[in-house]
Amino acid sequence: MLQPPAFFSQQHLRSTLASVFASWNPAQPEITDLIIQHDPYTLQRMPVRKEELVTVFSRFRNRQALRAVRALPENDGFLDPRAIDALFLTVHWEMQRLSEEFYHGRRVWELLRCVIASIRQLGNREILRITDVGCGTGYTTRWLAANIRPADHNIELVGMDLNSTLIAEAGRLASAERLPCQFIHGDAFSREHSGNIFLSTGVIHHFRGDALLEFLRWHEKPETQAFLHFDFQPSFLAPFGSMFFHYLRMRTAIARHDGVLSAARAHSGDTLTESARTAAPGFSSGIYGARIWNTPVPRIFHTLVGLRRALVPEFRRQLGRRASRLGDLR
Repeated sequence: MLQPPAFFSQQHLRSTLASVFASWNPAQPEITDLIIQHDPYTLQRMPVRKEELVTVFSRFRNRQALRAVRALPENDGFLDPRAIDALFLTVHWEMQRLSEEFYHGRRVWELLRCVIASIRQLGNREILRITDVGCGTGYTTRWLAANIRPADHNIELVGMDLNSTLIAEAGRLASAERLPCQFIHGDAFSREHSGNIFLSTGVIHHFRGDALLEFLRWHEKPETQAFLHFDFQPSFLAPFGSMFFHYLRMRTAIARHDGVLSAARAHSGDTLTESARTAAPGFSSGIYGARIWNTPVPRIFHTLVGLRRALVPEFRRQLGRRASRLGDLR
């Protein structure tokens, strides 16, 4: 993959791209961040005024987003909840197709099994709760439940999301497939639902600035032993590759828009590790899988890894030859 000249910083490149492609400006939210909103305390669905979304994307001169937003069904100026739910499901079904094509379930298990083995080697024989944060329709949790037999590893698989429609669909699919996992509508970091290992896929880039620090700070619970957050890895060509792939594989205007913007908004490895070390100092944090083999070529995805310090030596041993993919873990 071509690399940008050294005298161009990544920030400069992003600002240049944003000026040319308004829909790639990482300062703006994704459409799916706005069309469904919940009260942060009660989790009750809140009405969304369509004109407010138009105002947001007008400020960024994002004509692609404006076309998608203006096409959304409404009632008396507010987005139609039932129509939005149906659209949201369609978008997440398309996202599952991408996860399948990128073999994402295997990618998660490659690291998760090493974390579990490390915890067991230190003498913990209790049931470990694996919590998939912002699980959507539950692809990762369902893949794990279908492929690894959780009982064999003495683990409990739980997917959690603030969106009740997505959780209901995840539960329906798990029931139809008779999978040993559960899905809960709620806050994954609440006291009653806290996990031993937290996972997420394509979630962490939605948190910016102080919100990113707050998200990571929630991991500092005595029972939490590790976290693995998978996301796009930013690079100069990532938005171009994402645009090509999403236009080939996605059918909805929102999925095409947000998929590319996600690549533009993805956090760098330095941002993730610095934030994790600041907000969750009880963990050793680092990036896994940033480069293809030992070349400078970036992978599409990278993973923010956080481990209790006592687990680090055994985790490296469990990785075996893949330990070379693990960056500075401290």
